[in-house]
Amino acid sequence: MEWQQLLGFYHVAKLGSFTRAAEATFRTQSALSQQVKALEDELDTQLFERLGKRRLKLTPAGEKLLAFAQGVLGQWDRLQEELRAQGGRPQGPLSLAAPFTTLYHLLPETLAAYLRQFPQVELTLLDRPQAAVFPLVRDGDIDFGLALESLVPRDLAARRWQPVDTVLLTPPDHPLTRLRRVTWRQIARYPLILPPPGHESGGRHFLEERFRQLGLTCRIILESSNVELSARYVETGLGLAFATLARNLPRPGRLAFIPLGHYFKPDHLALVTRRDKLLPPYKLAFINLLFGDTMLPE
Repeated sequence: MEWQQLLGFYHVAKLGSFTRAAEATFRTQSALSQQVKALEDELDTQLFERLGKRRLKLTPAGEKLLAFAQGVLGQWDRLQEELRAQGGRPQGPLSLAAPFTTLYHLLPETLAAYLRQFPQVELTLLDRPQAAVFPLVRDGDIDFGLALESLVPRDLAARRWQPVDTVLLTPPDHPLTRLRRVTWRQIARYPLILPPPGHESGGRHFLEERFRQLGLTCRIILESSNVELSARYVETGLGLAFATLARNLPRPGRLAFIPLGHYFKPDHLALVTRRDKLLPPYKLAFINLLFGDTMLPE
């Protein structure tokens, strides 16, 4: 087994296509196909099932080889990082995925401060919905994810970062802002902006189920999975929207934020990592900064 063969197989397996793997690795499809064929001949087993002309599925043997390749490549990455650190060069890749709102509002200053300390780190940020963050972390495609703690799968590690509150977004002069505590019946009187059915947060299902139990009907005037989009239409008076927001997130005066803690369980944004991932000092430094420890190791 040669190193390039293992790399070629890994990219084909991860991307599910010889075409996409060739584009990602700047090789020809023919070269990748030959490398995979050589592995299959050496191991005397089939690694992929060809489903039609373009679809690939790993065989049980292919699944085992992929797990082996992920382990080997992970160790190779760690070795490179350790050698760079020993040479006094805290550099290497650092990747993070989070939803748009988190990236837009909560991370810019932290990331700027981190890069001032480690200017040679190769930072990659991915704007992804929470459901897409978890497989990226699990497969080792990114170092860190940020997502709601309540949604993190049990096979991943989650460290609480910031508390979040569920609120009802309304215009500042809305009648509900004058109430000490709003009820579902009062909310159902107004057009609502809700996530699409099946949205990752489960908020749509929770709300519709609560309305159903109370014998209430609601008018959904807009389906939106983006908090900024929902807020923009709340400002125009189109409807009311639900949002789960970090407690220290800036809250513009053109909106009112009605607490709904009496209906929703407390939650936190959490830093998500693999449980088995060993981090070099420069990545640990990012965690320290994120959680308020300004003494960054060199």
